[in-house]
Amino acid sequence: MEDKLPKIYSKKAILGFSIFLSTLFGGVLLYQNLIEANKKKEAYTVLGISILITICTAIIVNIPEKPVSALAYVCGFAGGALLSNYFVPKYFPNEEQYPKKAIWKPLIIGVIIVAVLVALAIYSLSAENG
Repeated sequence: MEDKLPKIYSKKAILGFSIFLSTLFGGVLLYQNLIEANKKKEAYTVLGISILITICTAIIVNIPEKPVSALAYVCGFAGGALLSNYFVPKYFPNEEQYPKKAIWKPLIIGVIIVAVLVALAIYSLSAENG
């Protein structure tokens, strides 16, 4: 009898979090999927690639004199597409058969992180101008 399949985050969730937060965030979701499936070596590989893509994104976004935030979305889409269209099918060829995890927990964590970063940015600007 086949073991019960673990709950995982869907390809769409990984892609969405990669686009709107960062490839690192999408990579963490895929990392958690791989840990749940007892694929630790693959999990660390995906996490490392996600970190590299996120570093490259930060460099690319800040190359122009005035950083272009739209580039972050393009890079996030590219990184998310790599994660969801290459790594998910590679490690979860029958992904549609897995029960899906709800995205509320990572969504709340993402919103908190963004809120803290925005608050820090506002604070640093007001301290600079004050």
